[in-house]
Amino acid sequence: MKIGIIGLGLIGGSLFKDLRKKYDVIAVSNSQSGDKIYKNYEILKDRDLIFVCSPMNKTLAILDKLEEIVPVDTVVTDVCSLKKFVCEKRRPYNFIPSHPMAGTEHKGFENSLEGLFKGAKWIVIGNEKNAILEEVINYLGAKPVYTTAEEHDRAAALISHMPMVIAQALMLTAKDNPLAMEIASSGFRDMTRLALSNEEMACDMVSMNHENIEQAILKLYKSVGELTNGNYPEMISELKKIRKEMFK
Repeated sequence: MKIGIIGLGLIGGSLFKDLRKKYDVIAVSNSQSGDKIYKNYEILKDRDLIFVCSPMNKTLAILDKLEEIVPVDTVVTDVCSLKKFVCEKRRPYNFIPSHPMAGTEHKGFENSLEGLFKGAKWIVIGNEKNAILEEVINYLGAKPVYTTAEEHDRAAALISHMPMVIAQALMLTAKDNPLAMEIASSGFRDMTRLALSNEEMACDMVSMNHENIEQAILKLYKSVGELTNGNYPEMISELKKIRKEMFK
């Protein structure tokens, strides 16, 4: 299988390092150079599968550019953390939007690593399975999960985008208290890890998914009220069981 990767940041770089161990892989990158890394999109015209791993604000332009280059049977997927906006235009190639639920608070090729996707869920938009994309997802050790773009974006707001905003809000709330900054330990460190998120990605998330994030924050506010006004010991005991089951 011939695979192309556009963008060698954290996600694209990790794909590049993992997939080249088995497949014929090339990449297009403005920031990186080296063996099998090019600047010209034309090099992708013979690929069976192309991953678009650019920032969200650049993805639509790249998907448009590929319309001039790749054949109709080429499978193209993106890895954006939002899906509705990439689904609004029908593409002449076989476009399958997706989103690997993996990453770190760091960015760039220098922080990419082999095995990043092992054990991760990989969202695929639509119900129709594609053998080429499924083979690669399975090879990476991830598990495909099929859903709609709308359902994905609502869920992502709850478990990714809202937590990032909350982590940033915690930092904003505590930063002017010198004693709090001095004595903060592992709990605060872990709660605010997402405040280190890639700035460009964070801005894209908040601007493009703000309605779902706002609804998620309202649900969070309601949940806080339920905890403080309910049977707190019983509720947190049940929540601990749910969390342990999620990440066992």
